[in-house]
Amino acid sequence: MDAKQTELKDYIAQYLKKEDGDSYLIAVLHKAQELYGYLSRETMEFISEEMNVPTSTIWGVATFYHYFNLTPRGKYVISVCLGTACYVKGAAEIMETLKEELGVKEGETTKDMLFTLQEARCLGACGLAPVIMVNGKIHGDLTPKKVVEVINSYRKEG
Repeated sequence: MDAKQTELKDYIAQYLKKEDGDSYLIAVLHKAQELYGYLSRETMEFISEEMNVPTSTIWGVATFYHYFNLTPRGKYVISVCLGTACYVKGAAEIMETLKEELGVKEGETTKDMLFTLQEARCLGACGLAPVIMVNGKIHGDLTPKKVVEVINSYRKEG
C-alpha cells in the first residue's frame, strides 16, 4: 500500500466510525481525487472495499457529478468560457486556436500531460470577454495571438 492509499484509507476510517459512514461517499471521492488527480477504476475499487459499498454505486456517483474526473488531467486545466458575452466577443475562435495549438479536442489532455482543455458556460468575468481560466486564474481580453502567448507562458513554467 502506497502513501496515498494509506492516507485515503485513514480518511475513510474516520467516517466509517460514524453511524451513517456510507453517506460520506462524496467526501471520500473528493479526497481520492485530491490525492490522485482523478478517480481511476482501481481507486474506486479500493474505496468500494474499504467502505463496503458496491463499485456500481461509486461509479454512479462519480459519473453523475460533473466535478469528478475519470481520466487523468493535465497539470494545467484550461476552461474556455463560451457564455454569451465571451461567445459574442470571439470565444469560439479562442477555442479553435487552443485546439490547434494544443492538438486536442474539448475534454482531452495533451500527450505530455501538461494541458487539459474544457469548455465552461460562464466564468463570471464578462467584462473581460473573451476569457479562459487556467487552474483558477482568469486571462481576459483575449485574441488568438494573446491566447497562444498565455499558453506559451505556461509551457515555460512546465
